[in-house]
Amino acid sequence: MADDTGGAGTLDEGTENAALADALAAEHAAVWGYGVVGAALGVDAQPAAAASETAHRDVRDQLVTLLADRDAEAPGAEGGYALPFPVLSEVDAAALAVVLEDGVAAAWVRVLDQAVDRAVREFAVGALVAAEVRAVTWRATAGQNPATTAFPGLPAG
Repeated sequence: MADDTGGAGTLDEGTENAALADALAAEHAAVWGYGVVGAALGVDAQPAAAASETAHRDVRDQLVTLLADRDAEAPGAEGGYALPFPVLSEVDAAALAVVLEDGVAAAWVRVLDQAVDRAVREFAVGALVAAEVRAVTWRATAGQNPATTAFPGLPAG
């Protein structure tokens, strides 16, 4: 737990920064991935993809600033990312958006596990909730059931 003190598993700003760096990497991937999502959607659905991409850009930028303020290493975006499956339809695009949001949610759960600073935990909760809200919309668009998850960001089972 983040508030534990003492012992070999002690959390500190270093563990927190490592988790934040992983979250930043996930946000970079989501920003890139929404370009693919938007390109495969029809005109009516593109604003939702653009809004999701903008949300991830905002969180990414906040993370870059936070890590820079701490003099911590912030990973840059990669030139491209491997897609988990071909995106050949609007349903595929919505399913990819779900994968992106689920990946971001998992990274934010790790931040919650590693965080020592209350402000970082609050930031992580907000980012996690926002990712799940977007994922619910994309799951519905992709025809996935259930549309919600009981514990977003945690492994199923």
